[in-house]
Amino acid sequence: QMEDPIQLKEEGNKYFQANDYEKALQSYTQAIKLNKDKALQAVLYRNRAACFLKKEEYAKAASDASRAIDINASDIKALYRRSQALEKLGKLDQAFKDAQKCVTLEPRNKNFQETLRRLGANIQEKVNAWGRFSTDSRVQKMFEILLDENSDKEKREKAANNLIVLGREEAGAERIFQNNGVNLLLQLIETKNPELILAAVRTLSGMCTGHKARATAILHYLGIDSICMWMSVDNEEISLAVCNLLQTITDCLMGQGKEEHHGKEEALVLDTKKDLRMITMCLLDMLVSKKVSGQGRDRALNLLNKNIPRKDLKDHDNSRTIFVIDNGLKKILKVVGQIPEMPDCLPLTENTQLTASVLLNKLYDDLRCDPERDNYRVICEEYIKSKIDPQDMDKTLHAVQIVSGVLQGPFDVGNKLLGMKGVMEMMVALCGSEREIDQLVAVEALIHASTKLSRATFIITNGVTLLKEIYKKTKNEKIKIRALVGLCKLGSAGGTDYGLRQFAEGSTEKLAKQCRKWLCNNSIDARTRKWAVEGLSYLTLDADVKDDFVEDEPALKAMFDLAKASDKTILYSVASALVNCTNSYDTKELVPELVQLAKFSKQHVPEEHPKDKKDFVVKRVKRLLKAGVVSALACMVKADSAILTDQSKELIARVFLALCEDPKDRGTIVAQGGGKALIPLAVEGTDVGKIKASHALAKIAAISNPDIAFPGERVYEVVRPLVSLLNTERDGLQNYEALLGLTNFSGRSDKLRLKIIKEKALPDIENYMFENHDQLRQAATECMCNLVVNKEVQERFVADGNDRLKLVVLLCGEDDEKVQVAAAGALAMLTAAQKKLCTKMTQVTTQWLEILQRLCLHDNMEVQHRGLVIAFNLINADKELAKKLVESEMLEILTYIGKREDHPKMQHIINVARDCLTKCMDYELIKPLSQA
Repeated sequence: QMEDPIQLKEEGNKYFQANDYEKALQSYTQAIKLNKDKALQAVLYRNRAACFLKKEEYAKAASDASRAIDINASDIKALYRRSQALEKLGKLDQAFKDAQKCVTLEPRNKNFQETLRRLGANIQEKVNAWGRFSTDSRVQKMFEILLDENSDKEKREKAANNLIVLGREEAGAERIFQNNGVNLLLQLIETKNPELILAAVRTLSGMCTGHKARATAILHYLGIDSICMWMSVDNEEISLAVCNLLQTITDCLMGQGKEEHHGKEEALVLDTKKDLRMITMCLLDMLVSKKVSGQGRDRALNLLNKNIPRKDLKDHDNSRTIFVIDNGLKKILKVVGQIPEMPDCLPLTENTQLTASVLLNKLYDDLRCDPERDNYRVICEEYIKSKIDPQDMDKTLHAVQIVSGVLQGPFDVGNKLLGMKGVMEMMVALCGSEREIDQLVAVEALIHASTKLSRATFIITNGVTLLKEIYKKTKNEKIKIRALVGLCKLGSAGGTDYGLRQFAEGSTEKLAKQCRKWLCNNSIDARTRKWAVEGLSYLTLDADVKDDFVEDEPALKAMFDLAKASDKTILYSVASALVNCTNSYDTKELVPELVQLAKFSKQHVPEEHPKDKKDFVVKRVKRLLKAGVVSALACMVKADSAILTDQSKELIARVFLALCEDPKDRGTIVAQGGGKALIPLAVEGTDVGKIKASHALAKIAAISNPDIAFPGERVYEVVRPLVSLLNTERDGLQNYEALLGLTNFSGRSDKLRLKIIKEKALPDIENYMFENHDQLRQAATECMCNLVVNKEVQERFVADGNDRLKLVVLLCGEDDEKVQVAAAGALAMLTAAQKKLCTKMTQVTTQWLEILQRLCLHDNMEVQHRGLVIAFNLINADKELAKKLVESEMLEILTYIGKREDHPKMQHIINVARDCLTKCMDYELIKPLSQA
């Protein structure tokens, strides 16, 4: 017997996949007894829970899943399995709670969303059938339970879940509303019990959804000030729930969401502009209030980001943006100008100032004309001028921080602010200050200012010496690391490792080693360690640095942990470093003549570093996979859209494509969530990013079991990205691997075949069947072979006025054996499914009989079998067709094969030949030998 828990787990997995759940149970149970590792114990318990689910032992399944959750409260598989078990045990409220946690952890997972909807519907059914009471009395009963401090905890939870479900249904929401429910929900909020507050807020969200009049009434009853106050609390779950409530109300007021008419509401004209402006003003006031938590400030910024700028630039009304600029631009500037290290700083999170910079950028992009942009710039300039005071260094420092924040938003405006008299000089002067806070802010500002090469030139002239001095002399790690990043950024301004080496005086490895030390030092705050990652994102342009970096597993894991924090800058920096390490950036081919010319004129000619060659890149990819890069990338993809920019998405897609290069690694990538993470990257982002992500999906889809790689409904989301790669503008490898993926998908189910047809892939697939390139023609033919099982595809072949059938018949006569196998398979299925095609086959080309005979005599048994099946289909379809075959050499071929001795390997071929002869005898076209 094995005594290694990991081997026993793998054995259990094999039994589970083979549907032998009893043996799988034994393996997992033995592993649990022997294992001492907590993380593995959680996996074993949740795997055993899956076995109990299959055996319909739901109480045991729930128990094992709970044990896994006790070890890791965020174990999403264990939570989902416990939810499934509890549902079967009839404990719908507890199952609903687990499903809610699953949706919170993975909000885009359609399977979890569907489970939550189903459980909600089932709870609703139970609510509807609850007792002898009417809806009104049930609502009253729920509130009594919730407001009674002595109520049983389980009863309270059940009543809270029932109330949320009831609030989502129109009839239930109206009964709550009509029976003083809003006042009672307000009482629940005032209890200060987090669970009751969440239940009340979620119920209010359900009541507001899709009902403008009710949403308006609830807004006025609760008061926007109170709603904003609740959103300001330092409790992430409550703050988020209130934010969702305010978004729901805003959607209703803006006429978004589901359009429904409720009684006489259709005749009411509600003027919502006043309410929307009131909400906007309160959100802007939240930005500068010291009473608001960092999370609350982030929620306010996110709501402004989502609702103020136009979603469609064709809509000429940008009045919301103009209103915010006139009434709140200075408030947003105050947020970006905060300095966390100073005592008067507002409460902030890691993302607050970056989110404010994103808002500044969105507002600027939403302006329609130069006068509006000039007004925006003037407000910024006046605000900065008001902060510059030679007698008050702290105020001046805030001015520099504001410029730094604007440079991370609308860069054009930031660039003009840099051009204001004395601003750049002030930055350089602050670098030379003795106060560390001055140096810290100034160095950061210089880094952001050096993004434009014209400004970088100024800084190289005036600030580089200062940065080097600061780096060498300061003992403050926060300043030292920022100075290093400034030097790295300026050195790589030309985008090559050559420029970086020249700037770093050949010591890039030394600087990178220092960055890795900072990155691994947990005693340094996360914000400072993120700067170390940014430094590495520049330094890894050097081939020696990237090779050393991937060897440093603690540094890699530290970087991945930081990436999971979902900060805009860190996501971009991590993705940039990984692109450099995997060499997944675009490279230009050097023209030999130009290289010679450059050498002749004694110019520097960049040469490929030995460690940038394929063997080294492959080794780095393997090390990254071992270190858990896929899990980190999957977490990065889940980041909020305000943080995960299109540029970051493109970089992540490039890395994924590099990781998928070796087919042996694709299983690991799928197992760690790579397949799921690639889907949104293939749908949203830059054109290049979408193509790279789609190509990575194609590589996975080509060789993986779709049910495992893309479980549930997710597989249907992959079809469109694959079809997009069939475009003739994509390269041959992308076309080929997309066809392989679609072939794999089309062999799974008719629902998938219908999805491929719906995405209009058929014309492209047919075009590639004409392709001169052997592999493309083969892949397209194999894909069509799977698609012809579908009736809609068959009808296209039956329809008059096309050469589809002719093409397939001619492909059966190709010399390429793989093309023959696929084409013969397609023709066999078509002629079996549609008798009309049997007759049509003999009319589309005069070569049909010669091609059929060649198939039936082929050395490859698979081709021969398919040829004989086609012959049988023709004979079975029509006596006249059978007569044509009997009068040709086909009779001799069929007789020769049919008279062969039985043989296990050839029996299926011999049997088909005999069936053909038997059918001909039934038609009386030939006679048995005994009668001949």
